[in-house]
Amino acid sequence: MIKLKTIEELRLMRESAQLVSKTLGMLAKEIKPGVTTNHLDRLAEQFIRDNGGIPGFLGLYNFPKTLCISPNEQVVHGIPNDNPIEDGDILSVDCGVLMNGFYGDHAYTFEVGTVAPEIKKLLKITKESLYKGIEQCVRGKRVGDISAAIQNYCEAHGYGVVRELVGHGLGRVMHEDPQVPNYGRKGSGKVLKDGIALAIEPMINLGTHEVIMHDDGWTITTRDNKPSAHFEHDVCIIKGKPVLLSTFKYIYEALGIHSNEEEPFITDF
Repeated sequence: MIKLKTIEELRLMRESAQLVSKTLGMLAKEIKPGVTTNHLDRLAEQFIRDNGGIPGFLGLYNFPKTLCISPNEQVVHGIPNDNPIEDGDILSVDCGVLMNGFYGDHAYTFEVGTVAPEIKKLLKITKESLYKGIEQCVRGKRVGDISAAIQNYCEAHGYGVVRELVGHGLGRVMHEDPQVPNYGRKGSGKVLKDGIALAIEPMINLGTHEVIMHDDGWTITTRDNKPSAHFEHDVCIIKGKPVLLSTFKYIYEALGIHSNEEEPFITDF
């Protein structure tokens, strides 16, 4: 059952999502060759607690860390470890926070040093597809409209759209109804209404859409070992239109990136 939120609840969710955003922005300055993902994980946990939140992933379904960090061919759910990241890597950093009784959950794929042009393009298209999906978060449309927008955009560029993993509703629990696949048919699925809150998260592969689950029960990689990109925003519908709860602006400030991509989805409420 989809749990619609009041404006007051969405304001609390925005605070949770914004703490995730600030955590990712803090990490953006720390991601460089030679740094271990365990180091990033420790920084994130301390930052979240120092700012009044609780790490949302730590212990959730028995996950052992604060962050899911997934380099290169890892799609999602990578477990931080002591292996140093290297120049040319890409790094999906997925973070969750519980604060005010609500979860925030979003992700960004970072470039480490100098990244190959074809991989930079994969990241660009994947992030653009996220906003293609957000554009469909309109009262009266359906979940399948989000899914189809993401799938059509990414497949038009020759990329594989992961089937086994999906976005989701968000609220007092991390994963609520509805599921939000990154593939599907326009006009299908649950109807979108004011007060819905979703975590939309394209997971897009440079090669095949097929993935493999590893023996640790968490790590998922592409079957062909080609890179995968992952971007995620928290979004709700207010007065019939999509409104972002999360933001990449703290990442962009840290990295010196100028972007107006979020402006159509920013509303004061």
